Amino acid sequence: QVQLVESGGGLVQAGDSLTLSCAASGRTFSSNGMGWFRQAPGKEREYVAAISRSGVSTGYADSVKGRFTISRDNAKNTVYLQMNNLVPDDTAVYYCAARPPHELGIRSSSSGYAYWGQGTQVTVSP
Repeated sequence: QVQLVESGGGLVQAGDSLTLSCAASGRTFSSNGMGWFRQAPGKEREYVAAISRSGVSTGYADSVKGRFTISRDNAKNTVYLQMNNLVPDDTAVYYCAARPPHELGIRSSSSGYAYWGQGTQVTVSP
């Protein structure tokens, strides 16, 4: 069992920056790949970014590539999402998720993530 708690969301204006944090406890944090997903009102949950257990490999959705950066600090059991140049379409509840080893499928698929945080709201005004 892994517990994940997101923080850092808030209300910002277009062009602003914001950093989200996800603190993990329970099973060994460093053994899991990690991902960020988001869900806007009336829309399906979508992939945002992913990072390997070592932190060396990262991936991003096309909609955020070049603006967002995912990172992790295994010594602190924390994963981050640095969001720059925010736009109103970034408004959503952002979820942190953990992907255990040996899961099938690509890491951009939500089905491979076994543990999820409660979410943190990000609102970007025009």
